[in-house]
Amino acid sequence: MSKPIHVLDILQQKRDGLALSGEQMESFIRGVTQRDLPGAPTDAQIAAFLMAVFLRGLTPQELASLTNAMRFSGETFDASPLRTFAVDKHSTGGVGDKTSLLLAPILAAAGLAECTPEGVPGLCVPMISGRSLGHTGGTLDKLETIPGFNTQLSLAEFTATLRRCGAALIGQTPTLVPADRILYAMRDHIGTIESPNLITASIMSKKLAESLNGLVLDVKTGSGAFMRTDQEARHLAELMVQTGTLAGTRTVAVLTTMHQPLGRFAGNWVEVWECVDLMQHHEHPLSADLLHLTHTLAGWMLHLAGKAEDAQAGYLRSQQILRSGAAYQAWLRIVAAQGGDTSVFTTPASFHRPAASRVIAADAAGYLASMDCTQVGWAVQRLGAGRARPGDPVSAHAGIECHAKLGQVVQRGQPLFTLFSEDARLLDEPADMLRQTLQITEAAPDLPPLIREVVQYASPAAAPLDR
Repeated sequence: MSKPIHVLDILQQKRDGLALSGEQMESFIRGVTQRDLPGAPTDAQIAAFLMAVFLRGLTPQELASLTNAMRFSGETFDASPLRTFAVDKHSTGGVGDKTSLLLAPILAAAGLAECTPEGVPGLCVPMISGRSLGHTGGTLDKLETIPGFNTQLSLAEFTATLRRCGAALIGQTPTLVPADRILYAMRDHIGTIESPNLITASIMSKKLAESLNGLVLDVKTGSGAFMRTDQEARHLAELMVQTGTLAGTRTVAVLTTMHQPLGRFAGNWVEVWECVDLMQHHEHPLSADLLHLTHTLAGWMLHLAGKAEDAQAGYLRSQQILRSGAAYQAWLRIVAAQGGDTSVFTTPASFHRPAASRVIAADAAGYLASMDCTQVGWAVQRLGAGRARPGDPVSAHAGIECHAKLGQVVQRGQPLFTLFSEDARLLDEPADMLRQTLQITEAAPDLPPLIREVVQYASPAAAPLDR
């Protein structure tokens, strides 16, 4: 007969820096989500556990066990009935990061191009995305600017859309990974948000609950990222790649630079507009970084799925799919399947209807050398495009348009940003924030590359943690 597991023993063991077993992790997380169980942890004990993890860290096996327990704390999405390779991407958050809106149709087109005789796509992209919070944007808020688009599909509807379209983009259901919602809310109150172990468990439990075969992580570093330094970003990437691999999912992380907004726009509808323009072959030079990152991530996703010999071959195939128009046709199928009105894509610029706008111009000639990208993100949020707290409403048409990129030569009086808002009273503060953070210098800045490095799991394979 196994020894009873007590919450206090778990807390004392972790407090003292000792490793917890998989059974202890599972017991604790079960109590977190089922508070009526005998011996379930109190709020104070949950907080104590999180702080102990923050201070003491976790071994790789502990992190895998915690992630796995959270992953199975509620319902999960089972992709196996689709009989195809399920692959997804996750970004750690940024400003103007809209790659999901391009990746889903590119990968869907690749999967539909290789359907089996029974009509099963060669791969599928089950994207369960989030909303904006703080200075970063959210994929769901962008999608919901499309009239009628439904991000709240049931898992049965999600499966049907994947089978028909090769990709679907939805929000987290109330019963998917409930442990994460509870722990995240507690972390926000007690100052443990920045823990790499807790970040990893939070992100990876939700992604692994999608029953993925492959996962590509876009881990941001720089002034607009949560991980400001390369060292912090690399450590987080290694933890997530290791955790995904131990769970039986092929996982790769790409470290990318977030020193300025990605692409031409940051906001909600304006980001959809930018992506639709690219799918319709209206390539703007200020979207070049967005395209490069999209094809890099798509290349790895196609490679993991066995649809490209290597990531570079996948990059080239992604380019071909976008340029051929196949991605746009896949996009129209996905949007229509989720209830969206595709007629707005005929002239996406005309659907942009902000009530007020303002131009921020260069106050000197020289090189656009730097900006605090987090500050830029907060400016977008205060225009109405983001939220400070969960549940706050967001504006469809608020945001910014970038007219120059870092390293570019600008002239005095040249437009650098255009601000959009649905309330003219909201323009002043964001305009001041942008003016304060933009730096123009006489000398050209030394800028890091967009793609820093790729992190893969090099340790010996461990037994998968699937149930």
